[in-house]
Amino acid sequence: MSAGDETACRAWELLTRLLLEQRGQLPAVAAEFELSPVQCHVLRLLDPGEPIPMGRLAETLSCDASNVTGLVDRLESRGLLERRSSPADRRVKVLVLTPTGTRLRTQLQKRLSAPPDPVLRLSATDQRALVRILERLLG
Repeated sequence: MSAGDETACRAWELLTRLLLEQRGQLPAVAAEFELSPVQCHVLRLLDPGEPIPMGRLAETLSCDASNVTGLVDRLESRGLLERRSSPADRRVKVLVLTPTGTRLRTQLQKRLSAPPDPVLRLSATDQRALVRILERLLG
Protein backbone atom coordinates (compact mmCIF):
# COMPACT_ATOMS: atom_id res chain seq x y z
CA MET A 1 0.00 0.00 0.00
CA SER A 2 1.42 3.39 -0.96
CA ALA A 3 1.70 6.35 1.40
CA GLY A 4 -1.16 8.02 -0.49
CA ASP A 5 -3.34 4.94 0.00
CA GLU A 6 -2.49 4.86 3.71
CA THR A 7 -3.42 8.53 4.05
CA ALA A 8 -6.70 7.96 2.20
CA CYS A 9 -7.48 4.99 4.46
CA ARG A 10 -6.73 7.06 7.56
CA ALA A 11 -8.91 9.95 6.31
CA TRP A 12 -11.78 7.57 5.62
CA GLU A 13 -11.36 5.88 9.01
CA LEU A 14 -11.54 9.24 10.81
CA LEU A 15 -14.49 10.49 8.77
CA THR A 16 -16.40 7.27 9.42
CA ARG A 17 -15.62 7.48 13.13
CA LEU A 18 -16.89 11.07 13.31
CA LEU A 19 -20.10 10.18 11.47
CA LEU A 20 -20.74 7.13 13.64
CA GLU A 21 -20.17 9.13 16.81
CA GLN A 22 -22.62 11.78 15.63
CA ARG A 23 -25.15 9.17 14.56
CA GLY A 24 -25.11 8.02 18.16
CA GLN A 25 -26.65 11.37 19.12
CA LEU A 26 -29.90 10.62 17.26
CA PRO A 27 -31.61 8.66 20.09
CA ALA A 28 -31.11 11.59 22.50
CA VAL A 29 -32.38 14.12 19.95
CA ALA A 30 -35.37 11.88 19.14
CA ALA A 31 -36.19 11.60 22.84
CA GLU A 32 -36.30 15.41 23.11
CA PHE A 33 -39.24 15.27 20.69
CA GLU A 34 -40.74 12.11 22.25
CA LEU A 35 -39.98 10.16 19.07
CA SER A 36 -38.01 7.04 18.24
CA PRO A 37 -35.00 7.43 15.93
CA VAL A 38 -36.95 5.70 13.13
CA GLN A 39 -39.91 8.05 13.62
CA CYS A 40 -37.47 10.98 13.30
CA HIS A 41 -36.18 9.49 10.07
CA VAL A 42 -39.72 9.13 8.70
CA LEU A 43 -40.54 12.76 9.49
CA ARG A 44 -37.33 13.92 7.83
CA LEU A 45 -38.16 11.91 4.69
CA LEU A 46 -41.56 13.56 4.28
CA ASP A 47 -41.57 16.89 2.47
CA PRO A 48 -44.38 19.26 3.49
CA GLY A 49 -47.04 19.36 0.80
CA GLU A 50 -45.59 16.40 -1.12
CA PRO A 51 -47.45 13.14 -0.48
CA ILE A 52 -45.34 9.98 -0.48
CA PRO A 53 -46.82 6.52 -1.09
CA MET A 54 -46.47 4.18 1.87
CA GLY A 55 -44.83 1.60 -0.39
CA ARG A 56 -42.11 4.05 -1.40
CA LEU A 57 -41.49 4.89 2.26
CA ALA A 58 -41.08 1.17 2.99
CA GLU A 59 -38.56 0.89 0.13
CA THR A 60 -36.64 3.94 1.36
CA LEU A 61 -36.49 2.51 4.88
CA SER A 62 -35.60 -0.95 3.51
CA CYS A 63 -38.34 -2.57 5.53
CA ASP A 64 -41.57 -4.47 5.10
CA ALA A 65 -44.79 -2.53 4.47
CA SER A 66 -46.26 -3.95 7.69
CA ASN A 67 -43.48 -2.23 9.67
CA VAL A 68 -44.32 1.07 7.99
CA THR A 69 -47.97 0.62 8.94
CA GLY A 70 -47.05 0.48 12.64
CA LEU A 71 -44.77 3.51 12.34
CA VAL A 72 -47.44 5.47 10.51
CA ASP A 73 -50.09 4.44 13.05
CA ARG A 74 -48.01 5.92 15.88
CA LEU A 75 -47.19 9.14 14.03
CA GLU A 76 -50.79 9.52 12.89
CA SER A 77 -52.10 9.02 16.44
CA ARG A 78 -49.94 11.99 17.49
CA GLY A 79 -51.43 14.12 14.72
CA LEU A 80 -48.11 14.42 12.87
CA LEU A 81 -49.18 12.93 9.55
CA GLU A 82 -52.25 11.72 7.72
CA ARG A 83 -52.92 8.76 5.46
CA ARG A 84 -54.87 9.63 2.34
CA SER A 85 -55.92 7.84 -0.82
CA SER A 86 -53.79 8.72 -3.82
CA PRO A 87 -55.70 10.83 -6.34
CA ALA A 88 -54.04 8.78 -9.13
CA ASP A 89 -54.92 5.38 -7.64
CA ARG A 90 -57.33 5.18 -4.70
CA ARG A 91 -55.90 1.77 -3.73
CA VAL A 92 -52.58 3.46 -2.87
CA LYS A 93 -52.24 5.23 0.46
CA VAL A 94 -50.04 8.30 0.59
CA LEU A 95 -48.66 10.08 3.63
CA VAL A 96 -48.92 13.82 4.17
CA LEU A 97 -47.50 15.86 7.03
CA THR A 98 -50.07 17.76 9.08
CA PRO A 99 -49.37 21.36 10.12
CA THR A 100 -48.28 20.00 13.53
CA GLY A 101 -46.03 17.45 11.82
CA THR A 102 -44.56 20.15 9.59
CA ARG A 103 -43.72 22.33 12.61
CA LEU A 104 -42.16 19.40 14.46
CA ARG A 105 -40.20 18.41 11.34
CA THR A 106 -38.83 21.96 11.07
CA GLN A 107 -37.73 21.90 14.73
CA LEU A 108 -36.22 18.46 14.27
CA GLN A 109 -34.35 19.48 11.12
CA LYS A 110 -32.97 22.55 12.89
CA ARG A 111 -31.81 20.48 15.85
CA LEU A 112 -30.22 17.77 13.70
CA SER A 113 -28.58 20.28 11.35
CA ALA A 114 -26.66 21.99 14.14
CA PRO A 115 -22.94 21.34 13.63
CA PRO A 116 -21.40 19.01 16.20
CA ASP A 117 -18.81 20.34 18.65
CA PRO A 118 -15.81 18.92 16.75
CA VAL A 119 -16.76 21.00 13.69
CA LEU A 120 -17.49 24.10 15.77
CA ARG A 121 -14.06 23.84 17.40
CA LEU A 122 -12.34 24.13 14.01
CA SER A 123 -11.08 27.55 13.00
CA ALA A 124 -13.05 29.40 10.32
CA THR A 125 -10.22 28.64 7.88
CA ASP A 126 -10.38 24.92 8.66
CA GLN A 127 -14.18 24.94 8.37
CA ARG A 128 -13.95 26.51 4.89
CA ALA A 129 -11.31 23.93 3.90
CA LEU A 130 -13.56 21.13 5.18
CA VAL A 131 -16.47 22.48 3.14
CA ARG A 132 -14.33 22.63 -0.01
CA ILE A 133 -13.09 19.07 0.49
CA LEU A 134 -16.55 17.67 1.20
CA GLU A 135 -18.03 19.50 -1.79
CA ARG A 136 -15.36 17.93 -4.01
CA LEU A 137 -16.03 14.50 -2.55
CA LEU A 138 -19.77 14.83 -3.11
CA GLY A 139 -19.16 16.27 -6.54
